[in-house]
Amino acid sequence: MAPVALLIGTGVAAGKLGWVKQEAVKGLSDLVFLLLTPALMFRTMGQVRVEQLDFTPVAAYFAGIAVLFAGIVLGQGFGRRAVVLALAGTYSNAVMVGTALVSLVFGPQGLVTLLTLISVHALVMLTLTTLVLEWAVQRDQAMQTSTRWRGLCLTVGRALKSTVLHPVPLPILLGLAFAQTGLVLPQVIDKPLALLAQAFAPLALVLVGVTLAFTRVGSHWRGALALTGVKNLLHPLLVWMFCALLGVQGLPATVMVLTAALPIGANVFLFAQRYGVAQDLVTASVAVSTASALVTLTAVLMLLS
Repeated sequence: MAPVALLIGTGVAAGKLGWVKQEAVKGLSDLVFLLLTPALMFRTMGQVRVEQLDFTPVAAYFAGIAVLFAGIVLGQGFGRRAVVLALAGTYSNAVMVGTALVSLVFGPQGLVTLLTLISVHALVMLTLTTLVLEWAVQRDQAMQTSTRWRGLCLTVGRALKSTVLHPVPLPILLGLAFAQTGLVLPQVIDKPLALLAQAFAPLALVLVGVTLAFTRVGSHWRGALALTGVKNLLHPLLVWMFCALLGVQGLPATVMVLTAALPIGANVFLFAQRYGVAQDLVTASVAVSTASALVTLTAVLMLLS
């Protein structure tokens, strides 16, 4: 974790000292997300055969999510706010932080396990969350049955399309499909992809630090701290329990629990913004969760080791 902490700390310092301006963060984020991320994911999965993939760890991961998500929704009372908070408590920053961390600590073998999860993570989480949120919205608006279901189907259809045609799942699926052909990328293509993939981890972690430098927690720190405890501690505990129940051990179990211990993903804010609930709390929670992860992730790694 020391290199991870230093890279994030470097980003925080760069932001605070004005070396990276706030208006430049969006451009850097696009560079990492739209160029470096697809290169890493396509090249990694482009060397994996389907028969090598094991979805049992993924099942253990989603079992933990299901219990926690349902518990938060029931505890908060079914509604848009409850669903957004449930997403915050279960949706990990698996791409920006998780991919960088796992590639640095566990190398390609751990990265394949993580990317197997990432290939379905956003598709399952964001689509189901959209479904539940739209259900809550339609219930609040008490629309007619036919109109309600037609609108719901259109929304879910758009969610499915956007999560498949996306810079994260799409290169994973394309890379996996390419690997099954048995072909090898020409060196003139593979070498630039390798260089882009190598640049992902350090730049992504520095960008996390820069983002933290410009994020303000404000008066929501108590709620953010509580949500951070759920995401960074309770979530990995539940995933660890289901890994034990399903017999998932070794590196796959470590990667799944570590992924559950990652901070809250930025996509949660997009849902809070779109549905107009808990926006300030979610923003504060993402910042507190990310900053706290330097401690909680280290503790989780020590326990798992």
